[in-house]
Amino acid sequence: MTPTKTPTPTLRRYEPADREAVRNLHDEALRDVGAHLEDGEWDGDLDAIESVYLQAGGEFLVGIVEREIVAMGALRLDSDGRAWITRMRVSPRFQGRGIGQTLLDALHRRAAELGYDTLHLDTTVGQVAAQRLYEKNGYTETGRGRIGPFECLYYERKSGA
Repeated sequence: MTPTKTPTPTLRRYEPADREAVRNLHDEALRDVGAHLEDGEWDGDLDAIESVYLQAGGEFLVGIVEREIVAMGALRLDSDGRAWITRMRVSPRFQGRGIGQTLLDALHRRAAELGYDTLHLDTTVGQVAAQRLYEKNGYTETGRGRIGPFECLYYERKSGA
């Protein structure tokens, strides 16, 4: 019996009707890697995606397979005007199938369209697969720090990397 191939996800911009599915995916993916802090102010951006991302010079994409949101990722400007790749999540059921790469490629294209030449991101030290994805895509570690109880790695990527 031949294993079925995971369909390529359809990527599209977040819509308000996606709110619950996005929040559920966020929780599921972080719990799977032991990096979930439960609900708190640190997740307030997920309750205001339109204003925090879409209306503020950023982007928020969802990846859909068979009408289910299985991936998400965003581009966000911080208060200093730096562009960040954030909220990268792939459902544990769909990891290891290239969906994260597809999503990251789309966010890189969008960042270029918006004129952002340097991108930043962070991940926890325990998320080794995420680290490999980012390093494979030209991100270099710029430092380490803590977010809540988690040791984090900070990365940067210059345009053209």
